[in-house]
Amino acid sequence: MEIRVKSIDGIVEAAKAFVDAMGEKRIFAFYGKMGVGKTTFIKAVCEEMGVEDVINSPTFAIVNEYVDGRGEPVYHFDFYRIMKEQEVLDIGYEDYVYSGNVCFMEWPELIEGLLPADVVKVTIQEEEDGGRTIMF
Repeated sequence: MEIRVKSIDGIVEAAKAFVDAMGEKRIFAFYGKMGVGKTTFIKAVCEEMGVEDVINSPTFAIVNEYVDGRGEPVYHFDFYRIMKEQEVLDIGYEDYVYSGNVCFMEWPELIEGLLPADVVKVTIQEEEDGGRTIMF
């Protein structure tokens, strides 16, 4: 599937389309260059899911936990600072990923060997006109 976002004004509609397309999938790995809008899009998706917590990049914490509109945990990872896959295992990565709760991951290419088989790979690409294409 592809979602086109022409400007930041369209992010709410894009997030709604993404949430509608999530179905029963729970693990989403977000790929894209630095500054392409991964965190911004994840924030919009979380808000669409009913998260009222402050949503920001867990760059230093590695994982943030939010609560969605149904009272379910949502986990948001940022692996940008990870040097070795063992660091991820040490924070209890498998407990989060196999919990049955939604997980959003930024910089998953740094832990590619640990991604579950059912992960949905999401690529965000900047277009020449400044818009974004979200492919999954």
